Amino acid sequence: MHRYPIKAGALPRFRRRVAALALLSLAAGTTTALAASPALAAVACDVTYTTNDWQGGFTASVTVKNLGDPLTGWTLGFNFPTTTQKVTQGWSATWAQSGQAVTAKNLDWNGNLATGASTSIGFNGSWSGTNPKPTSFTVNGVACGGTTPVNQPPTVKITAPAAGATFAAPATVPITADAADSDGTVSKVEFLNGSTVLSTDTTAPYAFNWTNVAAGSYSLTARATDNAGAVTTSTPVGITVTADSAAAVLATPSTIAVPEGGTADFSVKLSKAPTSNVTVTTARTSGDTDLTVSSGASLTFTTANWNTAQTVRIAAAEDADQTSGSAEFTSTASGHTSAKVTATEVDNDVTGGDNEYVKRFIAMYNKLKDPANGYFSPEGVPYHSVETFMVEAPDHGHETTSEAYSYYLWLEAAYGKVSGDWTRFNAAWASMEKYIIPATADQPTNSFYNPSKPATYAGEWDDIKQYPSKLDNSVSVGVDPIAGELKTAYNTSDVYGMHWLLDVDNTYGFGRCGDGTTRPAYINTYQRGPEESVFETIPQPSCDTFKHGGPNGFLDLFTGDSSYAKQWKYTNAPDADARAVQVAYWAHTWATEQNKASQVSATVAKAAKMGDYLRYAMYDKYFKKQGCTSTGCPAGTGKDSASYLLSWYYAWGGANDSSAGWAWRIGSSHNHSGYQNPMAAWALSSVDVLKPKGTTAVADWTISAKRQLEFYRWLQSSEGAIAGGATNSWQGHYAAPPSTLPTFYGMAYDWQPVYHDPPSNQWFGFQAWTMERVAELYYATGNADAKLILDKWVKWATDNTTVNADGTYQIPSTLVWTGQPDTWNANNPGSNSGLHVSIRDYTTDVGVAGSYAKVLMYYAAKSGNATAKNVAKGLLDGMWKNNQDAKGVSVPETKADYSRLNDPVYVPAGWSGKMPNGDVINSSSTFLSIRSFYKNDPDWPKVDAFLKGTGPAPSFNYHRFWAQVDVAVALAEYGRLFP
Repeated sequence: MHRYPIKAGALPRFRRRVAALALLSLAAGTTTALAASPALAAVACDVTYTTNDWQGGFTASVTVKNLGDPLTGWTLGFNFPTTTQKVTQGWSATWAQSGQAVTAKNLDWNGNLATGASTSIGFNGSWSGTNPKPTSFTVNGVACGGTTPVNQPPTVKITAPAAGATFAAPATVPITADAADSDGTVSKVEFLNGSTVLSTDTTAPYAFNWTNVAAGSYSLTARATDNAGAVTTSTPVGITVTADSAAAVLATPSTIAVPEGGTADFSVKLSKAPTSNVTVTTARTSGDTDLTVSSGASLTFTTANWNTAQTVRIAAAEDADQTSGSAEFTSTASGHTSAKVTATEVDNDVTGGDNEYVKRFIAMYNKLKDPANGYFSPEGVPYHSVETFMVEAPDHGHETTSEAYSYYLWLEAAYGKVSGDWTRFNAAWASMEKYIIPATADQPTNSFYNPSKPATYAGEWDDIKQYPSKLDNSVSVGVDPIAGELKTAYNTSDVYGMHWLLDVDNTYGFGRCGDGTTRPAYINTYQRGPEESVFETIPQPSCDTFKHGGPNGFLDLFTGDSSYAKQWKYTNAPDADARAVQVAYWAHTWATEQNKASQVSATVAKAAKMGDYLRYAMYDKYFKKQGCTSTGCPAGTGKDSASYLLSWYYAWGGANDSSAGWAWRIGSSHNHSGYQNPMAAWALSSVDVLKPKGTTAVADWTISAKRQLEFYRWLQSSEGAIAGGATNSWQGHYAAPPSTLPTFYGMAYDWQPVYHDPPSNQWFGFQAWTMERVAELYYATGNADAKLILDKWVKWATDNTTVNADGTYQIPSTLVWTGQPDTWNANNPGSNSGLHVSIRDYTTDVGVAGSYAKVLMYYAAKSGNATAKNVAKGLLDGMWKNNQDAKGVSVPETKADYSRLNDPVYVPAGWSGKMPNGDVINSSSTFLSIRSFYKNDPDWPKVDAFLKGTGPAPSFNYHRFWAQVDVAVALAEYGRLFP
């Protein structure tokens, strides 16, 4: 989750992850400010002040630009127009307020402003009545006004080939680009494959023919440079070159879904230039006769347009049966290898007539799977987002997460339900296994792991300056009670779980184990505390060979030791693995209904295996007993270190060198309500095909299914929302928690578990995500405890949701918590009369709305609650009416938090190193300075203008993969539940 003071409408859409050693600390940038310099130099300045308001509160983004002589210190001054406006929390400056007068003094890292330089600062505020903006500003007592021209970078876009295009080796790939410069001229356009420059063109039209291209997957970009030296890089375009060197017909994609009574398209072109005109004919060659070629049955390609895709449209007839058929269509041409496309009809004939919501799902599905829309890499890995300029939990849009992979499974399971085709669900799991579950070669020394000594203790800290955290052998650690049974069950020492973060395009350049080239590459970011924002992280490779970073790679930034060994380390996000298990349950259920259970049985068995290893998330970080309140508390001897909840992570690692002979594993002591998944726990303990092989696994998950529901009841506020969580390690180093805190099976209540900036449980999305799982459990089993929780939660949520007649809507966004629950008594649960939630602001976030709709529809389908059903329908109908675009659904998001792109990144004095691209890492580093590639991003110009104070806070229509899938699956499920 991105962690910074946030404004209404730009809420955390994702969760930050703790790194492999899960070290916690405070944010950087809190050093003492320098005194402002007196106005001896000639002071001239310009100030840009923008706000994002909600009822009673606002976020202000302020950019101070120096137009005069260089400054070595500055104080900004202004007056609020009303007496009700207050600064409540500020950043990147020392803020003070006296009456209506406000001052902001520089910090030590942003006090020096050269002529023409800018710095961005900001604050959260409160107001009543009105919130007018200040009308004048001073710097060091001198009134500001005026601007200086700022060079605008060029724009550039690849116009050919299209994303997802396929060629045959040895291929000739024509690449063309459009480039322009609003305040100058374009000096050159370079064409690149990855980081390799293929060619340079200095005159328009910008084009290059890449010849003799071998078989493989490629990522192409165009890089434009203007006359002032500013550089912009285009959005990447992924292409595939096949090994077939013969003349061929190429068809993309190779499979399509066609709604009954509707149509779907695929594209056809030739693999190489012909010597004369070529006619490509397409016809059904086998399968369901309800599927026919609607248009494009005969297409002509010439020596000029052979590489320009033309469209074949397939139609599915409307009929009365309730089965989904498929057919194979073959595109042929004389002298060319033919291409085959499989079309699957998605039947919409159900009781009551045509199913509009399944049709909508298919429309969304085809958008998500269309290569031109850019949701997947050339390797078929789902990106976190289509857009690359994305800083929230992942610090780049073309990274991906275990979260995205679990949603990929959801998408294909829903597709299997409506189409009867389970090959894609199996393929999604295979992709996950190949790219984000570490292989034996990626975790090579697990055989040396000693379950009686799982790991060496290192404390977590609230102050980032306490890092690197010293390893401390004097603190006792408990016994790992499941390692032995896992090894016996699966005949391997490997851990079968997803690592949370991949650099899909190898943007950073770490590659696999420092090779610099292999993609996707395992990376990590967070590692230093509850206040460590994404803007203050230092990316590092999961396999650290010391090739990048400093003399010890990146290791000595996080842990303190006398010496360092090259090593690998991975962190699992338990909610993502649990979602994979949850989805596998539905895949098994739906395939069984279709008499196709055997088609998914091998994949479902792998989900059971994943659930076996997921039990590491039940255990205290260092396997200490529950109820620990000091580092001297007893070490666990077995299951006494288990909370039976899904904690924030589990992690494992070891030496790269097999002769070094060591490996480690840890759980986590922190439990967040948003991570629980009682649906997965029930499936792993009760559904035969999902029961893991570990000897105590079914017993563990049986306890967990009950314990998680107790956790929700313990955390449920008087109003109905679910509060934060609990920890077995207060402040991350087993400190004694305040005696006034209530407990849950010995763990202390924590209203903001894991991270604090912003508070981890203020995002309504966590409520929707976790309650969806409770609602699925209730729908599937009728569990009375689940219903009790949902009865209260659904009323609170729907009472605070608005759906208007025109389809516009608003749902809760930022939550404010007061009070605390009663200490848990399983025999007599308290009423929690002292625990309360209020709603600070509202949102139209499409992903959260999709997940929230699923909560309501599962609950309504089981309970018959008409309000829940109607609100779910209203949200889905409203998004479909008002928020569709070419790539899916989206709403504009203003990213004022990007003012923090220049935030300092804490690096201890004297430490220095380099990123793979040469960016220097030292005590002067900022988020951007160690990610200079962002200045070549196609969205950089408007972000840059905002940072310089010459443009507004940038607005984007983001397409996060998880959000699109949440909406798509909600549509499919509404169609299933309410035909």
